[in-house]
Amino acid sequence: MTNDYTPRPEDKFSFGLWTVGWEGVDVFGPASRPALDPVESTYKLAEIGASAVTFHDDDLVPDDETRDHTLERFSKALADTGLRVEMVTTNLFSPPIFKEGALTANNREVRRYAVKKVLRNIDLAASLGADTFVLWGGREGAEHGAGKNIRASLDRMVESLNLFSAYVKEQGYNLRFALEPKPNEPRGDILLPTIGHALALIAELDDPQMVGLNPETGHEEMAGLNFAHGIAQALWHDKLFHVDLNGQHGPRFDQDLRFGAGNLRGAFWTVDTLLGSGTANAYDGYIHFDYKPPRAEAVDGVWDSAKACMRNYLILREKVQAFRADPEVTAALEAAQVAELDQPTLAEGESLDDLRNASYDVQGLADRSIAMEALDQLAMEHLLGVR
Repeated sequence: MTNDYTPRPEDKFSFGLWTVGWEGVDVFGPASRPALDPVESTYKLAEIGASAVTFHDDDLVPDDETRDHTLERFSKALADTGLRVEMVTTNLFSPPIFKEGALTANNREVRRYAVKKVLRNIDLAASLGADTFVLWGGREGAEHGAGKNIRASLDRMVESLNLFSAYVKEQGYNLRFALEPKPNEPRGDILLPTIGHALALIAELDDPQMVGLNPETGHEEMAGLNFAHGIAQALWHDKLFHVDLNGQHGPRFDQDLRFGAGNLRGAFWTVDTLLGSGTANAYDGYIHFDYKPPRAEAVDGVWDSAKACMRNYLILREKVQAFRADPEVTAALEAAQVAELDQPTLAEGESLDDLRNASYDVQGLADRSIAMEALDQLAMEHLLGVR
């Protein structure tokens, strides 16, 4: 073990300005921390080892009166630190106008305003050199069965994504879109609640190649799903455009814990999947942390938790790499016949008749050892630091 977990530019760690900027507000209480200047936070993120920043429009430029001055200061901070803006998103959930939805609001004027807001932020994202534009529909959903026509809502979502994609192509921007699934909160039921739902909608778009996914650890685990499996499928579809890492304790409210907190085994397999699970099929984008420093922490705790997100990723990366390089793991993988799954069930040149006419030792196959407990224990021991 190296014991050197200092973030480096090549680690490509990224933070949303809304993460460290969260003031601790929740439905049961007001802010517990003072507001942080997003430009000063940019300098601080660079100081602790981040490579990039992201933001919602309202995180950085909440009003037009200070917009030009703030963007000038922000651009200087980027130049001074070498940080880049790798992703931008738009707040379509906090303003009261979106209380019933944004791109899928029943009211047509609300939808038109939401599209205008996104288009303006697409221009800003492109001007700052962002590669990815994330869309999270936090208010796109319902609590009342008759209050929302779900089929029409999906039509409007597809219409909006087609409009945005066409606009990016018209402007010649180097920008692609990433949908962020979430099952619930703040709405009782949010549209596109999981990775699978989002993938299905993308297939219906005019330019599906322009739209991918931005899955988040806590969002999938809120639905009781396996995040590592979800991002593996997104990679399989070539749709993992971006990723949000944090921590979560199972299917409850969205906790947004620092990465590694909560489901530590899940975090281990998440890092393993992002690294390619021992193959060349690795994720090559930014490692983006979308977490919230706990409300109980003061400002010092904000930066301690941000540093911990990166440190925990680096520790887990080292453990995953050691696991994959362990000769005993190689032998255990072979015993569990994991690599055999790469072989087609029907070999080249075979027919279904060959498969049907073959003989099978059904009892022997039923009695075989699958050897997965031994393999999983090796992973557990690497995670626990005893190997």
